[in-house]
Amino acid sequence: MAINDSAVVPLYQQVKDDIRAAIESGKYKTNEKIPPEPELSAEYSVSRITVRRAVEELCAEGYLIKMQGRGTFVSKPRIHRKFTSGRGTASFTETCKEYGMVPGARLLNRQIVPVRKDEEAFFHVGPEALLIYIQRLRTADGQPVFLENLFLPYEPYKSLMSENLNDVSMFDTIERISGLRPATTSCQRIEAVRASAEQAQLLNLSLGEPLLYLNAYFHDQYDHPLCIGRQYYIGSRYMFEF
Repeated sequence: MAINDSAVVPLYQQVKDDIRAAIESGKYKTNEKIPPEPELSAEYSVSRITVRRAVEELCAEGYLIKMQGRGTFVSKPRIHRKFTSGRGTASFTETCKEYGMVPGARLLNRQIVPVRKDEEAFFHVGPEALLIYIQRLRTADGQPVFLENLFLPYEPYKSLMSENLNDVSMFDTIERISGLRPATTSCQRIEAVRASAEQAQLLNLSLGEPLLYLNAYFHDQYDHPLCIGRQYYIGSRYMFEF
């Protein structure tokens, strides 16, 4: 594509539109690595700063994904998850299957932790209460999607300390243990954050890549407090619908 220096449309937007068209036409296929910045800069006869802005916006919109130490690749279509305050909260496992993807989970951390003030209020417990903290890496078709951080009361769920939590649905596991299942959510908060060094390594991203932080309080089918989720999603691979 010839870039028009005199056009009203900014140069980065022209580059962005052309790369997006190449993705949509199949010139660049899913999981394919696109040329590095110097090559794109030469191809379009624009500065690397212009190319970088075009690529960063395509990453933010979910067309591309940067992988630490490997380059920039065409992303898979984003998973759309409906997250409502009504009944029927779907699990990540269920959502993946709706998209024809294979859900995965790798246990990263599991420990007993003291309760925090906001958790005391939600679970209706005193400051001496203990919680189970479970951290897992969730994947779709083997590709990292988010870091899952769940907090549950220790006493009713202490058997989780010895459960196999790899490649299983936590919602299904909780239901098998207690007969209870997350049904509604409250106090949801979503904000954009930058990936820390640890998060970037686990999610196979570059340091500082944008993530979506979700803080959600789950109630069971009887409207009793069940668990708290504090998750970090790769924005280019996941989209919430409210």
